[in-house]
Amino acid sequence: MGHLSEPQTNCAQHKMYKHLFINREEHQFTCDVCKKHFKWCSSLKMHVRIHTGERPFTCNVCKKSFRQASALNSHQTTHTGKRPHKCDVCKKSFIRSSALNVHLCIHTGVRPFTCGVCKKSFRRSDNLTVHLRTHTGQRPYTCFVCNKSFRQSSSLKDHLCTHSEVRPFTCDVCKKSFKLLNVLKSHLRTHTGERPYTCDVCKKSFNSLIALKLHLRTHMGQRPYTCDVCKKSFRHLGSLKVHQRTHTGE
Repeated sequence: MGHLSEPQTNCAQHKMYKHLFINREEHQFTCDVCKKHFKWCSSLKMHVRIHTGERPFTCNVCKKSFRQASALNSHQTTHTGKRPHKCDVCKKSFIRSSALNVHLCIHTGVRPFTCGVCKKSFRRSDNLTVHLRTHTGQRPYTCFVCNKSFRQSSSLKDHLCTHSEVRPFTCDVCKKSFKLLNVLKSHLRTHTGERPYTCDVCKKSFNSLIALKLHLRTHMGQRPYTCDVCKKSFRHLGSLKVHQRTHTGE
């Protein structure tokens, strides 16, 4: 066997060191805030922006900012209208290939991410991550106004709107305004009659995902809201609040 030249030797050594670094058990870089571990310094730097709120990548069109360059690149396609990744089954198109891969699970029925506690499965790893917090009780996102905490950053973002009186989203049909875009979208379906969310059990359909989730509790027997006084439980928070008045006399 011939001897490797110096450039070839350096390349081989680099690949070997990279392989050893990736496959070693310890994670070199640790977040000082939440103690999460990372193999790469670059991954840690990107993660720290969650805590600092830094968003160094800004869209030149709408000035919206992002933590990652890849997120900015994906966002910029919303201005061009390009959706290059198309589903071969239903022809729906997507901005990102990752979004297409998640969508394909709808057609295949594959749910590759399974909860080790209750065995519930999910199409996306981030959905499993959020679900696991229902078992651990972890609520890492806290409102700086009222200190209420949430399992998802999106839930915190929606909650912050409740502290503002601004209602930037207006229905073109009835002129009713809303604090959240997804609430406006659900409202618009009351005009169109669209009910895109269907129960897998009884096939009843709903105009919002929240309405479907509430309905599913009737099949699963879930009653997550419990009265502190008499321990009676309810499927809906509104029902609990009405019940609590029987104790307060309000």
